[in-house]
Amino acid sequence: MKPLLIVFETHATTVDNEQERATGWLPGELSAAGREQAAALGMRIREHAPDAVIASDLDRARQTVEIACAGLEVPIFYDWRLRECHYGLLNGAPKAQVHGAGLDRFLRNPYPAGESWLGALARVDRSLDDLRQLWPGGRIVVVGHIATRWALRRRTESITLDELAGQPFRWQPGWEFLLN
Repeated sequence: MKPLLIVFETHATTVDNEQERATGWLPGELSAAGREQAAALGMRIREHAPDAVIASDLDRARQTVEIACAGLEVPIFYDWRLRECHYGLLNGAPKAQVHGAGLDRFLRNPYPAGESWLGALARVDRSLDDLRQLWPGGRIVVVGHIATRWALRRRTESITLDELAGQPFRWQPGWEFLLN
C-alpha cells in the first residue's frame, strides 16, 4: 500500500487560546486572529490541492475549515475521533492547570470525568488507520488539535508519549506526515 501524505494543521486561534484556557471538548470560538489564520490556511490548501480535508468535529476546527475551504471544491469530512483530549471537569480551565506541572499524571490516567492522553491518542490512531485505508497514496489535510499532532508524531517519528508531553508546542503552517 502506498503511503498517505497528511498535511496536519491545528485549528486556528480561539478566544480561549488568547485567554490561556484549555478548551478540551468544549466547542471554542475563533478569535479575529483565528479567522485571519483560517483564511491563510485556505490559501495553502488551494496551493496544494488535497484529495480531501478531514477535521475534528469540534466547533473551532469546523469554523477553521469552513473559512479555509469556502468556495473550494474538495470533499470535507468531520470525525469526532480527531477531537482534543477530553479534560473532563477541567474542560475550559486555565491552560496552566490542565497542561502544567501535573500533566504527567494524566498521560495514562484519565482527567476527572474525562480521558487520558493515551486514550485520546488511541482514539486518533483509529481515525488515522481509516484515513490510510481510504486514501492510499493520497494527500489529505487534517485539521485537529494537540492530540491529533501527538498521534501523528508518535506513529511517524517513534517518539514516546512522555517525550511528546515534555516538548513545548510551536505553531507552524502545516506539518507533513507520511503514513505507511
